[in-house]
Amino acid sequence: MSKHGKILVAMSGGVDSSVASVMLHEQGYEVIGLTMKTWDYATSGSNSKETGCCSLDSINDARTLAVNYGFPHYILDIRDEFGDFVIDNFVDEYLAGRTPNPCVLCNTYIKWEALLKRADKLDCEFIATGHYANIRKQDSGRYVISKGKDENKDQSYVLWGVSQENLARTKFPLGSFTKAEIRQMALDMGQEELAKKSESYEICFVPDNDYRAFLKHKVEDLEDRVAGGNFVNTQGMVIGQHKGYPFYTIGQRKGLGVAFGEPMFVTQILPESNTVVLGRADELERREAMVKNVNLIKYENINEPLNNVITKIRYKDAGTLSTIVQEKDQMRVVFDHAVSAIAPGQSAVFYEGSDLLGGGFLI
Repeated sequence: MSKHGKILVAMSGGVDSSVASVMLHEQGYEVIGLTMKTWDYATSGSNSKETGCCSLDSINDARTLAVNYGFPHYILDIRDEFGDFVIDNFVDEYLAGRTPNPCVLCNTYIKWEALLKRADKLDCEFIATGHYANIRKQDSGRYVISKGKDENKDQSYVLWGVSQENLARTKFPLGSFTKAEIRQMALDMGQEELAKKSESYEICFVPDNDYRAFLKHKVEDLEDRVAGGNFVNTQGMVIGQHKGYPFYTIGQRKGLGVAFGEPMFVTQILPESNTVVLGRADELERREAMVKNVNLIKYENINEPLNNVITKIRYKDAGTLSTIVQEKDQMRVVFDHAVSAIAPGQSAVFYEGSDLLGGGFLI
């Protein structure tokens, strides 16, 4: 009989989830490892070498580690659910002129649900992942996510959509460690190759990080359908031709293919007319934003304007002091100073100190 009960650990084959599984095993949990196959290279159309969390090598690495430490390991094929929801949404968002956030969608609607469904079948009370974040239960009974110790690796930004019900059964073993400490633990375990594994900063189903090529692969005749649109300035004057609105993102400066004599940035995308609006850096700045599909973590409701909130509008954003105001099912964000390149479709994530208040999608 295990000391702490059974726990299902999501194992990608990388150093983080591998060390997390061993850490829990050594703490006395009855660990069961699970590797989820979410996509394949036939889906992505990539010509690059198969690497990352869904490659055969990564699956084998996860299984080998589990065998070495004497706990079971399973592979769960969720390509259909993942593709139908996450990949289809990714394509649809770009075609709608927005910039999608697939990791948030995967965590919120696919990964946690798939893990907990299998955890129930295996009689596991908890699930665990290798995310760099912390979780605690407040006196109010609500579960709160807070930033991981390693500011450079903190992954709380992509976790804003996880429900209270699912957080109640979740553990993040790596939250109080830095990446360097986790790599050292892998070395101490005798896992030198694992400790040296490189990290991927790409979207898992776009392994070469070329989302434009991915869109062309997924949408038949896309280039022909969207070619020949206009670049216009913020006054509506035509100033050039572009290759199709889905191939541009808010804030983009490089790769426009036209010289303007001064730096110009994508400030707006108008899919209905296949128009891309360009402007100067100052024309990218905004003092307010609206956020939809809000999920609150720390508080059940925010009935009054909340000041001194740090709002991050992209994963690597340092965050900006702001006031958030609940307006029915949306959140209004008023920034203390102007922020640049607010991209519809990306996540706005709210923090109170290190605690994750919640988040939603920018409109």
